[in-house]
Amino acid sequence: MKNIILFINFSFLFIFIAFAQEENFYYENAVYNENIKTVLMHRDGFDLSNPVLTLNEEAVLVFKFDDLSGEVKNYYYTIIHCDADWNESFLAQADYLDGFTENPVDDYEVSFNTTFKYINYQLFLPNENVQFNLSGNYVLLVYEDNDKEKVIITQRFYVVEPMVNIVGTVRRATLDAFKGENQEVDFTIYHDNLQINNPREEVKVVIMQNNRWDNAIRDLQPLFIKDKALVYDYNRENVFEAGNEFRYFDIRTNRIPGENVLSTDFHRPYFHKTLMTDEVRANQKFFSYKEMNGKYVVESQDREVMDPDLESDYTFVHFSLNLETILLGGSVNVFGALTGWNANKSNEMTWNFITSQYELTLLLKQGYYNFQYVYVPQGSLVADNKNIEGSFWETENDYQIFVYYKDMAGRYDRLVGYRILNSAANRN
Repeated sequence: MKNIILFINFSFLFIFIAFAQEENFYYENAVYNENIKTVLMHRDGFDLSNPVLTLNEEAVLVFKFDDLSGEVKNYYYTIIHCDADWNESFLAQADYLDGFTENPVDDYEVSFNTTFKYINYQLFLPNENVQFNLSGNYVLLVYEDNDKEKVIITQRFYVVEPMVNIVGTVRRATLDAFKGENQEVDFTIYHDNLQINNPREEVKVVIMQNNRWDNAIRDLQPLFIKDKALVYDYNRENVFEAGNEFRYFDIRTNRIPGENVLSTDFHRPYFHKTLMTDEVRANQKFFSYKEMNGKYVVESQDREVMDPDLESDYTFVHFSLNLETILLGGSVNVFGALTGWNANKSNEMTWNFITSQYELTLLLKQGYYNFQYVYVPQGSLVADNKNIEGSFWETENDYQIFVYYKDMAGRYDRLVGYRILNSAANRN
């Protein structure tokens, strides 16, 4: 039986953390309890969508998570409004929430026909207990026993009031003609319906690549200010490393190995999936294929499974990455939505001196997964996927553009624009 080395360290020391002003709080997507797994938030009915709502629209977000302790807990939630940098806004909850500010998470069911017993919790927002009055960044806080000192999850989401129109393209970086490693995101904000007197002070733009926060561009100023239009057409300031297509594996059934799965084994009482040993792709040719830009979906291919949320099992998934030598001065991590887009001790790989491989075991729910290997230099806030995965301008990426507005008299950052640009569909 293969030795299992699990590195689960929930010391709350996450790699991607930015420190806010002393009088404020900074919120990120994080899990603070080792029993909590598979935290998902998206638009109801669209599993791969981002957690973004339009103010007052007839739609809801669904938030899900599993508790592997096997016991029903008294979980509660509250909602916090944040500024563009995810610091808590200087607003009373009554200003941005209509209804009760604290509510129980009382929609839960126990798993069945699974080797791991877990409790699946679900929450829909907005609901009859709480609605949103203002646009902006929001954080959902889930805590135990109605005690806010026992926070178990913080989850970001967005509410937009569409006041501006964003038009843009993604292209091979202008100043990258020979290497071809980078992508340039050019766009214009048209604000016919919004009076902006001082764009450089009143408007803040955030550009994210595949929902990553660590490498987001957050301080971009308009290059040109025109009548009712702000132009962001830079050559350097709006450039991202393109990276490579995400790796993937299929663990939707325990009966047979899925794509990129070497073997499925049952070591009583749990299943184990050993993935194909991966190779460094930095010096290989680029190969394009369809994937989910780092996301995952909980699914099962077993006919008897009617409700994947309750009947999909958990399995130990074993990752291995071939390298000629250990990488000093930092860590190698498995990275993507399956790790909350964080690189920390819970997904840090260990060097095996005998096999010359980096190895990691994660406990994951049945489904279809994307991921990459990243190198995180010691002390760095940004994960580097270029060293291991390579970077090619042809890579298909999603870029999320958020436009925030706060005039001189404003008390909070309004989220007045949101647009996704795809490097293949919106290529120039």
